[in-house]
Amino acid sequence: MKASIQKIGLLIVIAVLAFSFFQYDLGSYLTLDYFKSQQQAFEAYYRDHTLETIAIYFAVYIIVTALSLPGAVILTLVGGALFGVVVGVVVVSFASTIGATCAFLVSRFLLRDYVQSKFGDKLQPVNEGIKKDGAFYLFTLRLIPVFPFFMINLVMGLTPLSTIKFFFVSQIGMLAGTAVFVNAGTQIGKLESLSGILSLPILISFALLGIFPLIAKNIIGFIRGRRYLKKYKKPASFDYNLVAIGAGSGGLVASLIAAAVKSKVALIEKHKMGGDCLNTGCVPSKALIRSAKMLSYAKKANKYGFKKTTVDFNFSDVMERVQQVIKKIEPHDSVERFTDLGVDCIQGEAKIISPYHVEVNGKVITTKNIVISTGGRPSVPNFPGIDQVNYKTSDTLWDLRELPKRLLVLGAGPIGCELAQSFQRFGSEVTLVQRADTILPAEDADASEIVRDSLQKEGIKLMTGCSASHFVTEKGKQTLICTKKDETQVEIGFDLVLLALGRKANTSGFGLDDLDIQLSDKGTIECDEFMRTNYPNIYVCGDVTGPYQFTHVASHQAWFATVNALFSPLKKFKVDYRVIPWATFTDPEIARVGLNEKEAKQKSIAYEVTTYGIDDLDRAIADSEDHGVVKVLTVPGKDKILGVTIVGAHASDIIAEFVTAMKYNLGLNKILGTIHIYPTLAESNKYVAGNWKKKHAPQGVLAMLKKFHTWRRH
Repeated sequence: MKASIQKIGLLIVIAVLAFSFFQYDLGSYLTLDYFKSQQQAFEAYYRDHTLETIAIYFAVYIIVTALSLPGAVILTLVGGALFGVVVGVVVVSFASTIGATCAFLVSRFLLRDYVQSKFGDKLQPVNEGIKKDGAFYLFTLRLIPVFPFFMINLVMGLTPLSTIKFFFVSQIGMLAGTAVFVNAGTQIGKLESLSGILSLPILISFALLGIFPLIAKNIIGFIRGRRYLKKYKKPASFDYNLVAIGAGSGGLVASLIAAAVKSKVALIEKHKMGGDCLNTGCVPSKALIRSAKMLSYAKKANKYGFKKTTVDFNFSDVMERVQQVIKKIEPHDSVERFTDLGVDCIQGEAKIISPYHVEVNGKVITTKNIVISTGGRPSVPNFPGIDQVNYKTSDTLWDLRELPKRLLVLGAGPIGCELAQSFQRFGSEVTLVQRADTILPAEDADASEIVRDSLQKEGIKLMTGCSASHFVTEKGKQTLICTKKDETQVEIGFDLVLLALGRKANTSGFGLDDLDIQLSDKGTIECDEFMRTNYPNIYVCGDVTGPYQFTHVASHQAWFATVNALFSPLKKFKVDYRVIPWATFTDPEIARVGLNEKEAKQKSIAYEVTTYGIDDLDRAIADSEDHGVVKVLTVPGKDKILGVTIVGAHASDIIAEFVTAMKYNLGLNKILGTIHIYPTLAESNKYVAGNWKKKHAPQGVLAMLKKFHTWRRH
């Protein structure tokens, strides 16, 4: 409320000043003709009252610039005419920068929150660009007088550019133009109009000067990259165009693409082809989840018309099935397949010894480019006493053959929730501990609450808002001591603990430290928008760089890394993260693409919510899976999709239609106009689009139609 009053007050002040300027024709005093007619009087006053004249001039210049009023060019010329080149440049430079900064702050105070909230989704790329290269953009614009300076001030105020950076970059960027105009002002008596200064050659010169920062940026990037390369001797020729290190999804796709375009490529893997996804991640976990789901159907057989169903199983057989699934998929990622496709597959531990040399199995191979795709590993925090207890991670869980009676799961993210539910269904007594107040904290509260209810109904003991403190082992009994938000402590006994507390990038053991490849604060390898590290010929993709730790994102990044490595500088592509879908494979599933409400609020993006309850869907009712919701975020008043969250059976499959729609900018009207097979779960997409349409039905037109049809009945 206070801020609103302040904004209204400032608007009134600006309106009064602007009204006075035009009402009393104050602009007539800021013309070339007026100054030339009064030049002798001004010069005489300046000689008699030097500091006073400078102060008055300084204040007027700041006011005119701050209010974005016409006359700044004339004032600059006047500064040259009165003060000379040296004093004029100093006075005008500081006055113009202070005035510009005032305009910048006024724009920011009055408009930025509104603009960002209304157009936040469209401005996100701009905001990210300004955060990263705002100084370059501003410097470039300041050097080109074709762009009105007052407009630059106002527009930059709407961006995340810091005030200090705006001030100093403006001070430097406007200096060249200020010097030209102040110098021209010393000859003001000979000027008949501003065209004498703003001639086409001058404007072209400024425009070329304005391009300089962009050219300089590329030159700096080139020099910076070469600075890293210069201490290494470049081979006269190379064994390979590209070497990919790590045969997970990123490395596999990178080598596949490289081979497809007929380059010579080597793929190095120290362990198993397929990486985490095939051997310890996506594939085994989904196989386990599927077995657990079949068991859950048997337990609720009465829902499907059966009086009773019993299943006799051995947990070790279930785990053996998981291994059989891995073996069945292995040929897709095998050495034999990729060798047939033209990839040199090398089993061994790689070490990057230079940007051009990789050592493996005691042999050094040369390569023009390197793609690092070494993935990640489960995080194992150093809790006191953890080395004394029986614990597993998502990497080591798969050698388990005996079902733990009491399973403790630390971490209620996607991995923790998926595996907790599976083991509960197999018969373990599962306790799920989460430091945050909710499970699946990245999801909207209503979505995670549906999954929470499902887990609790199945018997999982959920302990949210509870932080693991330390482990105690006494007389063969294992206990976790947890601390609640109110500082009280809880003891949890267990037979096996599963650590599901996130993942760490694999960045050590293969030469990165010796090369000084830059890492982020999160421990991942830093890269630019072309997936390039600080070495211009070393690229990266997948979990080792982030920001998304999904198999499909690693494959997505691998395309950009490989194509840019093989075809740069002839052609480069910036990685595209605009439409990234993902899913949590609990029962019910949560599938996401784009924004959810939590993210939209954090980013101050305006949105409208439309939902459809899957409990109303015919196919879901027939399957006894009538639970969940489809939630779509759209631009207010429009059918443009900002994001979708689906909670329910097969949500990860149903959401594909929305992924395509967002990728190709298709709105809800297009989905509503698409024929969907009846009865299917995918119809829920059409029904949520129908709900949106109902909310936006033209009531005035409908009222007229009602009258029209009433008239036709008589």
